Amino acid sequence: MDEVFKALADAGRRRLLDSLNARNGQTLRELCSQLDMARQSVSKHLALLEAAGLVTSVRRGREKLHYLDAGPVNAIADRWLSRYDRARAQALADLKHALEEPPMTDPAFVYTTYIRTTPERLWQALTDPAFTRRYWGLEFATDWRAGSPMTWTGQGLAAPDPEQVVLESEPHRRLAYTWHGLTPEWAEAAGVDAETYAALAAEPRSKVAFEIEPLGGTVRLTVVHDGFVPGSTLRGMVKHGWPAIVSGLKTLLETGDTLPEPAPAAGDGA
Repeated sequence: MDEVFKALADAGRRRLLDSLNARNGQTLRELCSQLDMARQSVSKHLALLEAAGLVTSVRRGREKLHYLDAGPVNAIADRWLSRYDRARAQALADLKHALEEPPMTDPAFVYTTYIRTTPERLWQALTDPAFTRRYWGLEFATDWRAGSPMTWTGQGLAAPDPEQVVLESEPHRRLAYTWHGLTPEWAEAAGVDAETYAALAAEPRSKVAFEIEPLGGTVRLTVVHDGFVPGSTLRGMVKHGWPAIVSGLKTLLETGDTLPEPAPAAGDGA
């Protein structure tokens, strides 16, 4: 946690986090234009924030997009909040609240982890039904080509939908697809109440992307789930579901075992 405390100690870095909280997924140029800091200074601050796990970067062609990850701040608040004097505790609580609060625009959910595996093996785990049903509890029927339809199957339900398609497919590097349709049958199987389902059904379809980056003997996996409206009910679910799914994926690839129970099926929080 030392890196997180160091990163948060600087006012400039806190301003960068505020900017990303207001609009996630910004380039270096966009961040520089909003802050009274030189490009080199912003780059150094971002490097420290990324090293602390507070920011995750994802390449899009020639650009690099930066996303806020509030997880480390939440961990600090949960573990250390009661040990600070009142003023410091309130300041940290305010920062934690600000980072958890959904941004006004583009409230993307970003989750990064490091897995001892290869890009090829990770790609297989993301696409092969023999893997996905072990850690996720569902399968995808598709040829994994950009533009191809995909059918989600899980909990005894098949969900064909012409709007469920593969958006991007670069084997061993990047995979993106639209999220599944939220049907009454799915809601019943997942135990989602009528009020929650009505809120989910009223939201536009979201999408998810997986960035795969080899780093020595490990692979960095970044999950970016976006396309939510402000105050999205689904976003509140996926922020709990994705960590569980990715933990199951990591455990399977590193140990060959699965977690005690499969992560929730599509939509049960992820």
